[in-house]
Amino acid sequence: MAEKESEISRSFPQTQNKWNQPVLERLQQGRGRGRPGPRRPSRRQTGGRRWPTSESPNQRQCGGNEPRCREAPTDNKKAEFPKVNLVERMPSEILHKILSYLDVSSLFCISHVSKLFYQLTNDDVLWYRIYMSEFGWKPKAAGNVAVKMEPAEDRSTSCWKWMYFRMITGREMIKWRGELRDIGPFTGLPQQTEWVLRNLNVSWELMLHTHWGQVVVLEQTRGHYFESSMIVHWSGGRLPSYQDINSIQLYGVRKEKLAWRSLILNLDMRTHPYELTGKDGQIRLACLSPGVVIGFWRGRGNIAFIMINLHFHKLVEKILLGSPVCPYSEPLDPPPVDDRDPKFGLHGYTLHFVLHNTRTQIMSGHFCQLSCSTIQQGLAEMKVISRTNVSQHRSLSGSIRVPWKWEKLEGSVENCCVMTLTLLDEFQKPFWCVSTPVTISVVKKSQSLGYSGTNFLMVYRSSEGQVKMKLVRLKEQQQFFLVGLTLYVSILKVNAHFSTKYKS
Repeated sequence: MAEKESEISRSFPQTQNKWNQPVLERLQQGRGRGRPGPRRPSRRQTGGRRWPTSESPNQRQCGGNEPRCREAPTDNKKAEFPKVNLVERMPSEILHKILSYLDVSSLFCISHVSKLFYQLTNDDVLWYRIYMSEFGWKPKAAGNVAVKMEPAEDRSTSCWKWMYFRMITGREMIKWRGELRDIGPFTGLPQQTEWVLRNLNVSWELMLHTHWGQVVVLEQTRGHYFESSMIVHWSGGRLPSYQDINSIQLYGVRKEKLAWRSLILNLDMRTHPYELTGKDGQIRLACLSPGVVIGFWRGRGNIAFIMINLHFHKLVEKILLGSPVCPYSEPLDPPPVDDRDPKFGLHGYTLHFVLHNTRTQIMSGHFCQLSCSTIQQGLAEMKVISRTNVSQHRSLSGSIRVPWKWEKLEGSVENCCVMTLTLLDEFQKPFWCVSTPVTISVVKKSQSLGYSGTNFLMVYRSSEGQVKMKLVRLKEQQQFFLVGLTLYVSILKVNAHFSTKYKS
């Protein structure tokens, strides 16, 4: 019998050690089934006083002989739960099936939830079904849709999604094109451009990309419409300093139409240095081509506000036909070539010229039958107002300044304004359109005849041409007169538009 018991004990050595070892440790450390620890002295040894315990209040409530209770979470120590995304664990086939029941607006909203949903909502098969259910026919070159996409289009975007929005915007363009048929007799632009922009409910969104990867999104504060252009403002909040900005992107957003965003302007700060145009007691103004004005706080590098001037030429098409990654490019439509005219493309121009600030119009003029007199250094000179012809001189209403506003602060920067230029060719088609801030500087040498006052010079330069304006400010009347206006058009632009081969 003893031999059998020894065999049984030898066959379970691990079990015997497993259960006997903790019991021996508890017996050595203290008595009872309480928390292991040093043995407490008796009441006789402590003089009748209770020996303090190291247990927490929650543990004392449970009792010494009961199982240890879990401490309740405090403010400093919150309960942690496992971070498991059950949706991402689902098979992609099930997620595609769920997304197939959503409409286009819901798909567009859910695509901004995460990278996973962005990829799922750009599935080509999903958007093919949406396209066929909406239009019911397949385009002729459906197999080559990806080839016909713009070179700069986002390749993560579905080809059929791109085709779907192209068809939707095409319908919108056909709808609004009827409202843009009436052309203004002076500007050469559609008369209802402002009305169409307001009815499209377009909001202007500005994105500031910093060097360390941060993206600051700004919603427009206000906008001002003029005869052939508009000015959009962004201000408020804490904006980054100019040195931290890597690029600026302007989008036209139609929130009522699936929040479709069209890229209007993409400005690289490294290739577009700014020029100081003026300052007052609180603000310094800097200009970046084309038409971007940045206001800095004096003494600090932080940006107070940003203003962008937008010309009305093809602005509706840029919003409706543009994409989030590639701006709308105007198709080339050259006029018919006239081989019998030796100066084809150098005469018959019409100019609509406006000077204004952010609130009021300073001067507006319409000039017809302009011709290029000489071609020098790659520029065709076109005289609009001659200083020797007093009958052509124009008076300016008000002072040349740019008012600004930041929350409750207001001010104005003197000796600068906005120039909006619309040059039409002999077929009354827009040839050169620009809206940009300009500044005036004092000229010591007298340039005017019959005027006794201070002479000023206003110059604008770009790759497409130059504009030179001569002004005189009369001291008694406290008024400016435009006594000289000359355009210098790039001969390369003339050759590209009229298919000519003029040499510089």
